[in-house]
Amino acid sequence: MTKKTVLSVGQCGPDHASISRFLNRHFDVQILTAELPDDTLQTMRTNPVDLVLINRKLDADYSEGMDILRTLKSDSDLSDVPVMIVSNFEESQQAAVAAGAEYGIGKAELNTEAAISRVATILS
Repeated sequence: MTKKTVLSVGQCGPDHASISRFLNRHFDVQILTAELPDDTLQTMRTNPVDLVLINRKLDADYSEGMDILRTLKSDSDLSDVPVMIVSNFEESQQAAVAAGAEYGIGKAELNTEAAISRVATILS
């Protein structure tokens, strides 16, 4: 099985570490990182990405992760890449799904069967 690539966008250091541990524990993945919209797009245009995990609020400038989601979904070259919002808030997950994302994961539920199952749908 080929190693999958996950792009983690806008996480603070501790959250990135937790998400990386979660992904590496349950999946055979390479994890790339981006902080803001520009480097997210640049990374996606130069690397095949299987899943994008976008923080609800980007750590670098506290802008909305939903803005990156909308940009990706409106780009014909990138719109097919699965995206999840990282948020514990149900309303954020529902808004992301309405904008074209997969139902994502919250930091509080990492390593739960539900979170593993949702990510496995894309990475397995």
